[in-house]
Amino acid sequence: MRILVAIPVYNEQRHVDSVLRRVLEFASDVLVIDDGSTDPTPCMLPKHRVEVIRHAENRGYGRSLGDAFRWAQAFGFDWVITMDCDEQHEPAAIPRFVEAIETDRWDIISGSRYLSLDGAADRPPEDRRAINRTLTEEINARLGMSITDAFCGFKAHRTSAIARLDLSETGYAFPMQLWVEAAAANLRITEIPVRLIYNDPSRTFGGPLNNPETRLAHYRESLYRALERRATSLPARALEGIPEPAVRPAATGCPA
Repeated sequence: MRILVAIPVYNEQRHVDSVLRRVLEFASDVLVIDDGSTDPTPCMLPKHRVEVIRHAENRGYGRSLGDAFRWAQAFGFDWVITMDCDEQHEPAAIPRFVEAIETDRWDIISGSRYLSLDGAADRPPEDRRAINRTLTEEINARLGMSITDAFCGFKAHRTSAIARLDLSETGYAFPMQLWVEAAAANLRITEIPVRLIYNDPSRTFGGPLNNPETRLAHYRESLYRALERRATSLPARALEGIPEPAVRPAATGCPA
């Protein structure tokens, strides 16, 4: 079985060396997707034994993940483990994802920072936790899921299953579309606990998305658009109470 670890990066000069050194202790195949970094990050990557996709400009978190999935499919990887490069995902957890992969029971194995808070290192900013909780509950109610963390980017994805999905969201709202597409395709989903780490709670989103209400509305737009697109493959409750218009403007995304 071939497993690829894929890491999107954007201006991560503070963390990229330490993260890649530790990831390479647990993985032999690592892909870094540099999403148009303007700091020294691109110059730091060649010293590590990793493959690199370089975007000439910033194209978004969802686009970076899409590139990782396409790479995995093109080069014959069975699974893709995605993780962030800001030291909020622990490379030491990679073997636990591999253990879950080896059971061959799941199509998506999603890390959850809230499945168990034992050993939690930090508390998330209240607005981020509230948005995550609100949308996780809505996703569960609409799609019949039982996830506890809709936004954790530390995941393992079966390549053949992801290839069946139509994932077009390019921004940080990518998880909203992923859950809808996974439900419509009847993918098998489980969660495993990962440590809750927020090492930079002061990080901002930029512009109007710094406002939590605007941010929540943005994610909902992406969720509702994905639900409407897959309406015929979802239970009736999935679209209950969704406001018009049916065709919504594209969303660019922001981190949760």
